[in-house]
Formats: sequence, C-alpha cells, structure tokens
Amino acid sequence: MKQSLVFMLALLSVSAIHAQKYFTKAGNIAFFSDTALEKIEAHNYKATSVIDLTSGQMEFAVLIKAFQFEKALMQEHFNENYMESDKFPKATFKGEIQNLSDINFKKDGDYTAKIKGKLTIHGVTKDIETTGTFNVKSGKISASSVFNVLVADYGIKIPTVVKDNVAKEVKIEVNIDYEELKG
Repeated sequence: MKQSLVFMLALLSVSAIHAQKYFTKAGNIAFFSDTALEKIEAHNYKATSVIDLTSGQMEFAVLIKAFQFEKALMQEHFNENYMESDKFPKATFKGEIQNLSDINFKKDGDYTAKIKGKLTIHGVTKDIETTGTFNVKSGKISASSVFNVLVADYGIKIPTVVKDNVAKEVKIEVNIDYEELKG
C-alpha cells in the first residue's frame, strides 16, 4: 500500500512538472539585413523551443539550412560562404525569464519579459539580454521578440566583394506559438 502511494505521488509530481512546460517544433525565426544596396530577408518555420513556466528556463534551436530566402543564390551563399552550415548546423539559445513573477501564464493578456541567456551562432556563444512579449489567450501561449546581433560578434566573415550588401547588424524576429507538453 505504501509503495502504491509513493508511486502515485511520483506520477502526480511528474505530471505537474510536465504541465508547466510548453514547446513548439514550428516556431518562426526570421532575420533581416538592410543596406543601401540590398535588402535580405530569410524565414525559418522549423524552430524548436521549450519553456518551463515554473522556472522561467527556455531553450531554442534552429537548423541553419532551414532558413528560406527569396533568391536561391542568396540561400546557397548564406549556407556555404557565410554560415558554413555543414560545419555549424544549428543556432541555439539557452536562457531564462528574469522577471518571471510579473507574468501570469494563467490570465489572458500581454506580458513583457526580460530575457537573459546565451546565444550560439556559427559556433560562437555570446551573452544576450533582450525583451520579449508573452501573449496569453484562452490558455494558449505565444511569444515574440525582436533584437539585433552584430555579424562580426559571431565570427561570420563577409567577403569583401559583397561587404556593402550585408548589414553589419542583423535584426532577428522570433514568433512562437507554444503547446502544452503532455507527459
């Protein structure tokens, strides 16, 4: 009897842990490079992310080759020459919400989040701080953020011949619709 009670309590605690985690395999991460000579835009609709509503821990991973460009040649140059996506196949973010107590994931509304963590692109990891917005509506949670990264900070080399076509600072947009992770 005692073992059954311990087993039931363990199951309940595991269920409670899972009930606090949300995930997606279809997040949208886009980036924009805007110069006088050229505007470059790419979207990736296969970003994975998980967030723990109890601790505020969050993680993102995105395959570099999944970014889609308007022009196939841009996509080829991006993967082969700049991002070296065979050598560095993904970008990741691991961090946490700094003001978790300000966000009520059980009440509809928009909540500003202060996010801090480590962003890894092209094999280089940098500390990053940004803000994001969580939208809670009818039990559904979505998240968005916009921030900039310096291309040089991540060891991405732009060939001299096209250096004026690619911005030194690239805008990143993140849009995620989370689903509850069920155990």
